[in-house]
Amino acid sequence: MKTSEAEILIVPGYKGANEDHWQSRWERNITSARRVAMGDWHKPVFEDWRNNLLAEIAKATKPVILVGHSIGSQVIVQASKDLPTPVAGALLVAPPDVENPAIRPRHLLTFGPALTDPLPFPSVTIASRNDHFCAYDKAEQMAADWGSLFMDAGESGHINHESGHGPWPEGLMVFSKFLKNLK
Repeated sequence: MKTSEAEILIVPGYKGANEDHWQSRWERNITSARRVAMGDWHKPVFEDWRNNLLAEIAKATKPVILVGHSIGSQVIVQASKDLPTPVAGALLVAPPDVENPAIRPRHLLTFGPALTDPLPFPSVTIASRNDHFCAYDKAEQMAADWGSLFMDAGESGHINHESGHGPWPEGLMVFSKFLKNLK
């Protein structure tokens, strides 16, 4: 699948994605990509974020590819149970452990528990070995539960601008290969 054949919905996480974040860069450079207005970026409410994502998917006129980061990945997974139309695939980057009582801010726990059912669409989950929002083995288990191809990002922090992932060309290469394999 080519990017022009799909609607690529960018689903940022807690605090959104600033202009230097890889998601914002992809949004600027992929003409068929647009950001989903999830709701309050600083005090996310699960039901609002889920409903806003489902509404945006329902508007799509082409196959939908979801690109989630952090809590945005968890919203994609949770919303997969109630899709208004089929989704062609999803890239899930740095999903947080929404069952860990030590997670901060604590209201991110309201996005859990993590779904343990396989996703109804192909997906790739990319996780770091030193992400402070999720232990590597937990990310690997979530990906297995979701039936998602799991990719090790090494010691990459939370895979965001703060951890040095502005342009993130490696992620774009993974995304391109993922798209190529979708029908």
